[in-house]
Amino acid sequence: MKKFLKMLLLVFFLLVIYIYTLVISNIPNKLVIFEGESINMRTLIGMNIKSKESTIETASTNGNKISNQVGKTTLEVSFLNTLKLKDVDVNVLPRTTVIPVGNIAGVKLYTSGVLVVGMSEIEGNDSKKYKPYENTGIKEGDTIIKIDDKQISTTEDLIKTVNMSNGQDIKVKFIHQEETKECSMTPVKTNKSEYKLGLWVRDSAAGVGTVTFYEPTSKTFGALGHGITDIDTNELINISSGEFITTRILNITKGEVGEPGRIQGTVENQQNIGTISKNSRFGIYGKVNNLASLNIDKSKELEVALRDEIKTGKATILCSLDNQTPKEYEIEIQKIYKENNYDNKSMQIKVTEQRLIDKTGGIIQGMSGAPILQNGKFIGAVTHVLVNNPKEGYAVFGDIMLKQSKNVE
Repeated sequence: MKKFLKMLLLVFFLLVIYIYTLVISNIPNKLVIFEGESINMRTLIGMNIKSKESTIETASTNGNKISNQVGKTTLEVSFLNTLKLKDVDVNVLPRTTVIPVGNIAGVKLYTSGVLVVGMSEIEGNDSKKYKPYENTGIKEGDTIIKIDDKQISTTEDLIKTVNMSNGQDIKVKFIHQEETKECSMTPVKTNKSEYKLGLWVRDSAAGVGTVTFYEPTSKTFGALGHGITDIDTNELINISSGEFITTRILNITKGEVGEPGRIQGTVENQQNIGTISKNSRFGIYGKVNNLASLNIDKSKELEVALRDEIKTGKATILCSLDNQTPKEYEIEIQKIYKENNYDNKSMQIKVTEQRLIDKTGGIIQGMSGAPILQNGKFIGAVTHVLVNNPKEGYAVFGDIMLKQSKNVE
């Protein structure tokens, strides 16, 4: 019995250590917040968070801090105020205004390296089947960036470099889940005297979405509210560059239960808006080079709302569905997930305006990024539709999108 109790206590002790380790690892090393914004960090009994400087209040005991003034500071996370666990660097930004846009635009992204989207056996010139990629660690969704120290930027680069190997072993450098790895592969000669690796790759992606906001001070834009993923691997595309182009809407397919609607557009004879330099899970971001192409009213700058200012109830989305000036349509904010910093489902929303329902059935593909306004402030952007109810979906907080835009080059 004593041995059992000791074992039980040991298991309990190890479980507590594991839980504390998880909580500590989930506390970020860096934070970007706005002046007056709450910091929500989960803590456990005995864990304390205090500021090393005076720019952050530390009055609360549950890990919630409120920024007082613009600047940088450091929060120290400790156990019982004695054992230091980690530091959190905090950058407090001034309250910011943006111009909500709501225009549909075309997107073209170029990958950093080439994206592996599939694998298949190769028949060699000896009629045997080969898998050069087998046991190399390369998976679908990985990005090949170098072969034998030669930079690989396009599919043409890959084909040319592999053919130049003449069947000799090559060193392949690739990125797997943000970690750079290297392996050796032996290209196979086919009956057409070409050398192949058995990998299907892609170096670009395209689509349409909605421009969410323009930030005049930095001349940056945010769009979509979610990242662009590869259609085959469902992985976020690691980009080297991209283009944003005005789009003319050709057709709108209404959404139905089980079948999301979509906007079809063309970029033929359209204008360049700017360059894309960032593809994150919270949207795409870049610089506006041709402000006139957005056709926005510079006088309609709105302050970006803090999460505590967002309320359930009525709001509006701004979007253009007829190649004209964007219009506002009423929606309802049903739920708000204030502590969610991990994905782009910050709010649950429902389309309530019959004009929009009659035209689109609700939320459709291409409306991702449509800005959401409430009480004279920009609060977020549409990101997802619920497949079983096209009138409902999700939105991301505006403060998350603006913070993402702050490190656009």
